[in-house]
Amino acid sequence: MAFFSTALAGKRVLRMLGAAALSLAACAGAARAAYPDRPIRLIVPTGAGGITDVLARLVGQHLGTQLGQPVVVENKAGASGVIGSQFVAQASPDGYTLLFAFPTHVANPSTIKSLPYDTANDFTPIGRVGQVTEVLLVNKDSDIHTVADLLKKARDSKSRLNYGSVGAGSQGDICTLVFEAQAGIKLEAVPYKSEPEMLTALIRNDLQVAFTSPPAALPQIRAGKVRAVAVSSAQRLAQLPDVPTVAEAGLKGYDVTGWNGLFAPKGTPKPVIDALNRALNQALKDRTVIEQFQSLGVPVLGGTPEQLQQAVVRDITMIKQTLGSVGYTPQ
Repeated sequence: MAFFSTALAGKRVLRMLGAAALSLAACAGAARAAYPDRPIRLIVPTGAGGITDVLARLVGQHLGTQLGQPVVVENKAGASGVIGSQFVAQASPDGYTLLFAFPTHVANPSTIKSLPYDTANDFTPIGRVGQVTEVLLVNKDSDIHTVADLLKKARDSKSRLNYGSVGAGSQGDICTLVFEAQAGIKLEAVPYKSEPEMLTALIRNDLQVAFTSPPAALPQIRAGKVRAVAVSSAQRLAQLPDVPTVAEAGLKGYDVTGWNGLFAPKGTPKPVIDALNRALNQALKDRTVIEQFQSLGVPVLGGTPEQLQQAVVRDITMIKQTLGSVGYTPQ
C-alpha cells in the first residue's frame, strides 16, 4: 500500500514539474514574441539628404522613442523608389522592416510598365505621415500674378507657356495635368532631372511656370527669386498664408496633394501593425515633429491603416486616369 502511495505521489510530482515546465516555456515564448524586441529597419527609397529622407529620419527617431527600440534608417534609392519598395515587399513580414513611401509610390503603377510587386496589395499599410502640397511658381519678374493671369495668358493664341516637369507621375506633373484639364488649357512640358535644376531654369526665366514642393520652393520665395501664385491643396499653407489655393483663385474643386506613408510587408500580423500605428500617431503628436514638418511646408497627417489604404487605391486610380487622358504610355 505504501508502494502505491509513493508511486502516486511521484506521478503527481512529475505532472507538477511538467506543468511548470510548460508554463515556463509559454512565458519564454511570450517574452520572445513581445514586439519589438530588437531594432527596426526603416527603408527610404530615395537618396540621403532629400525631403523624403529628412522626414523619414525625423519620424524614425520619434517612432523609436515610442516603441522603445532604435529605428535605423537605410536609403535604398533608384528606379523612382522601386528598388527600396521591392526590398520591403520581399522582406519577412515581422514588423522589423518598414517602408517610408513618397508620392511616386502610387504613380509607379501608371508610369512603369512592369513592377516587381503589386503596389496596392503587396504592402500592409500602417499610417499616413505628412501631406505633400505643391506651390505654383512663376519668375519674380513675370507678368503673371494670379491664376486668372495665367489662364488668360495660356488662352491667348499668341502665347505658348511651358511648365517644368521632373517626370511623368511626379507630384508636380500630376498637379499641372489636372490644372490643365480643369482649366481647359494646354501647357508645354519641359523635362528636368530635379527640382533644383527646374527652379534654376525658372529663376533664369527659361521657364514660365512650375508646381514645386514647399521645401524646394520656400527658400527661393523668401529670397525673392520666384513668386508664389497658388498652392495645390484645399487649404492654404501655414508658411504662405497670403498665397491662395488654386480653388480659391478660380478653379473650384481643385485639390491635388500627395502623401508620405509608412508600410510593412504583406502578411505582417495585425497586433504588430496596431502597435506601429499607435506609435506613429503618438510620434506625430510631438510638438517638435509638428514644428519641423511645418517648417518644411509639410502638414502632419496620421490616421488609421485603412485611411492609408484608401489613399493608395484612390491615388493609383486618379493618376492612371490623369496620365491616360494625355495618352501617356508606361515605360
